[in-house]
Amino acid sequence: MVIESTNGVVACVAYAEGRRLGDISIPDISEVLKRPGVFVWVGLHDPSPELLEQIQHEFCLHDLAVEDARLAHQRPKLEQYGDSIFVVLRPAILSEDKEHVELGETHLFVGPRYIVSIRHGNTPSYAAVRMRCESTPPALAKGPGYVLYALMDFIVDQYFPVLDTLGDQLERLEDEIFSDEFDRHTVQQIYDLKRNLVEVKRAVSPLVDVCNRLVRFDMPLIPEATRPYFRDVYDHAIRINEQVDTLRELLTSALEAHLSLTAVAQNDAMKKLAGWAAIIGVPTMVAGVYGMNFKFMPELEWRYGYPVVVTCMAAMCVYLYYRFKRSGWL
Repeated sequence: MVIESTNGVVACVAYAEGRRLGDISIPDISEVLKRPGVFVWVGLHDPSPELLEQIQHEFCLHDLAVEDARLAHQRPKLEQYGDSIFVVLRPAILSEDKEHVELGETHLFVGPRYIVSIRHGNTPSYAAVRMRCESTPPALAKGPGYVLYALMDFIVDQYFPVLDTLGDQLERLEDEIFSDEFDRHTVQQIYDLKRNLVEVKRAVSPLVDVCNRLVRFDMPLIPEATRPYFRDVYDHAIRINEQVDTLRELLTSALEAHLSLTAVAQNDAMKKLAGWAAIIGVPTMVAGVYGMNFKFMPELEWRYGYPVVVTCMAAMCVYLYYRFKRSGWL
């Protein structure tokens, strides 16, 4: 006898012809599915191993898929087991300080008459998706395939505000790079932003292949009437993937611009140092010559020798300063 565990059960609802029949318990699922035209949508959040075992028993899920759902930390993928499919998605959300991207994990078991959604970690609730589906009975009547589309569409759309925020951060970094306020903290921000984009890329890139497989005609579980919806998700995934690539290219360009500006600043500093060294070197050389302890030297006994030498040194320094200033070295 299977004992029901409510730990981790968010919702377990039966539907027929696109309309909600009511909540059911986990052990009653097999009995409810005996009725024609009925499918079940089960929502779980961080389920216990015992609950997963119950779900596996009710829907006859494959051991490997259940093991992946239990261990989590999977990459986005789609696997087919007989007449059911197992989909892994990685929703993206921003941390409270909006400085880091956090990836959740959602596992979806989809069969001809059921769909099981399992959320792991800090993942947004899918209650809004359920309400949207229930508000459109003709669409929900298409069965679990439409629910799969609604969940994937919701998860994929969550990437757009995340990328918009990362794009705003990149614009602020570009302003700092080309201003006098650039410092080492800006370099740290560039590195953090690059790491966030890598995380998003790892979650989005496999998603394109998942959507592509769902659109193909060798997936009998997805009805013909539902495939156009997945083409829309596929289009969104392509756009997100391209947007991530664009942001990464802009970030690389920003890093290159930083290196170029740093090199230019170092060259300007070296020019100034070289210019002042040349200016100081002239009087130093003259003073060094007259500082030698020789008895016979030109103009050594001349009354106006000292002021003439000082005047010549000052004139040469002024002339060198003028030339360096005109050439842009000072």
